[in-house]
Amino acid sequence: MARLLARVITTMEVDLIFRIAAIGIIVAILNQVLTRAGRDDMAMMTTLAGVIVVLMMMIPVINSLFETVKSVFGLY
Repeated sequence: MARLLARVITTMEVDLIFRIAAIGIIVAILNQVLTRAGRDDMAMMTTLAGVIVVLMMMIPVINSLFETVKSVFGLY
């Protein structure tokens, strides 16, 4: 059971890394296209939106980290 759980968690983490990388690549391409078109304000907004999306994706992972630290050290 523990091996299965570890495998599922590892798959989820790798999937999350690939999703973040894909968002980064898309945002970088959009940023370059908009900058070359002279739309620097839209390029900055696109970058900011990408950062916000990635941070929203990271909230459950950070919550899990804090819960693990609390359980390891017995903090309440």
